[in-house]
Amino acid sequence: MSTLVRPGETTKVSLRINNVVHQVEVEPRKLLVHTLRDIGLTGTKVGCDTSVCGACTVLMNGKPIKSCTVLTVQADGSDITTIEGLSVEGKLHPLQEAFWENHALQCGYCTSGMIMNAYALLKEHKNPSEEEIRNYMHGNLCRCTGYQNIVKAVREAAKRMGA
Repeated sequence: MSTLVRPGETTKVSLRINNVVHQVEVEPRKLLVHTLRDIGLTGTKVGCDTSVCGACTVLMNGKPIKSCTVLTVQADGSDITTIEGLSVEGKLHPLQEAFWENHALQCGYCTSGMIMNAYALLKEHKNPSEEEIRNYMHGNLCRCTGYQNIVKAVREAAKRMGA
């Protein structure tokens, strides 16, 4: 039996984001991407808002998700990692460094989603081929069409991460 939710009603949700527990009160229809940005984690971008571009990709319990398709209430109790969670003590993650050094940033709008999806890929496959990278990243769109440098950056990061 479903519960009727009235306009303006909120629900308490607990999220562990980048190893910090956040208690938030949200309307049941609020998307995770908007909650993350409201918390101040603006590295996660709202791109298409329809799950097509992947700019809003974050990790939920270690798996990449498009946070524009997940309600905050669905993420209750989850462990969320955003782009801000990859750097440690101000030092960039090897993926972030590789994107910087290989000119894979372009306009930067897709970058956080690309890096988060690439991070998930490198957790699953330590040394992916170019074809595996392109296949895994197919849900992340770059408006600047700079895929060659993105693939190069992911391969470089794989080497640095000890593939």
